[in-house]
Amino acid sequence: MTNDEIRSFIENAIAENQVMLFMKGTPHQPACGFSARTAAALNALGVKYAALDILPDPRIREELSGLSGWPTIPQLFVDGELVGGADIVAEMYESGELAESLGVDQPEEEPEPAQPAQQPIGLENRLD
Repeated sequence: MTNDEIRSFIENAIAENQVMLFMKGTPHQPACGFSARTAAALNALGVKYAALDILPDPRIREELSGLSGWPTIPQLFVDGELVGGADIVAEMYESGELAESLGVDQPEEEPEPAQPAQQPIGLENRLD
């Protein structure tokens, strides 16, 4: 896959999914604490979301950061717009702003790692 094809895949993933999370690992097996916290917040809210592991190919992260202008991972997009990374998502979750922006009720308890509402999407078989 070329860099342009990777960028196009990322753009389509953002456009086609109301809630799109780019992370290290998957919601089932996060590969860093920041990604785990972000997925946990979404899981606690019970929203459906798509996730893409950026680790299989460094070009995914390069193209994503070039597209979003955001250097760190994870990156959460809602309705095609970048929300931010783990710290911003955590602050929004704690304040109730994340639940409000997603049109769901804020849970009473703190988020815990849980099963994602939607399966991760894969790019790894297309990277040849």
